[in-house]
Amino acid sequence: MFYAAGSRGHVNHGWLDTYHSFSFAGYHDSQRVHFGALRVLNDDTVTGGMGFGKHPHDNMEIITIVLNGALEHKDSMGHARALHTGEVQVMSAGTGLMHSEYNHHPDKLVNFLQIWIFPNKRGIEPRYDQKAFTAEERINKFQTLVAPIDTEGAALTIQQDAWIERINLQAGKTVDYTLHNKANGLYVFVIEGSTQTDGQAVNKRDAISISNKETLVLEATADSDILLIEVPMYV
Repeated sequence: MFYAAGSRGHVNHGWLDTYHSFSFAGYHDSQRVHFGALRVLNDDTVTGGMGFGKHPHDNMEIITIVLNGALEHKDSMGHARALHTGEVQVMSAGTGLMHSEYNHHPDKLVNFLQIWIFPNKRGIEPRYDQKAFTAEERINKFQTLVAPIDTEGAALTIQQDAWIERINLQAGKTVDYTLHNKANGLYVFVIEGSTQTDGQAVNKRDAISISNKETLVLEATADSDILLIEVPMYV
């Protein structure tokens, strides 16, 4: 299924300009509540010094990817960190935690994606991790940002049979993505650029989802930055 960028829920609060790929807060679309275990994909831009005050989460895998700027994070587990461009954060909320998120800079915007994935096990002990991923290591190849817990490698891990991959695909290049689990579904979000994906033109901030298919062909018609989220189709 194809999702045009302009079809997302959108609210501009002044300090926060946010787009929702799935129903969230005041935006509700009964046809876009979740995609399998993928519950939230928010595209947030926050003005200097502003942000989200302390608030609770539980039993959700929360992944934050900073696209531009820096995001300051504090939580009830004692973490106080800033995430910069290219860094990824994972929080397994488990039995419950409190956290806040603010623009780290007083005079610059921060733009980040926040992804919520339903866990495959509830009531786990909350945990936190973050890691910097370099763009050079994803030129024309997939860079695994997030993988299932206990997976070996450089990726951050979550409590779900899910993977998040990112690729900077140069114009004219084509790659195949094969699902780790053929029963999973795949949600493809174009951060920047233009692609032909499964025969569909997918441009900046557009998305496409597939299920019941093991391999997807991505062709860049312009230099593109692409995020792929592979999740179980049950919740």
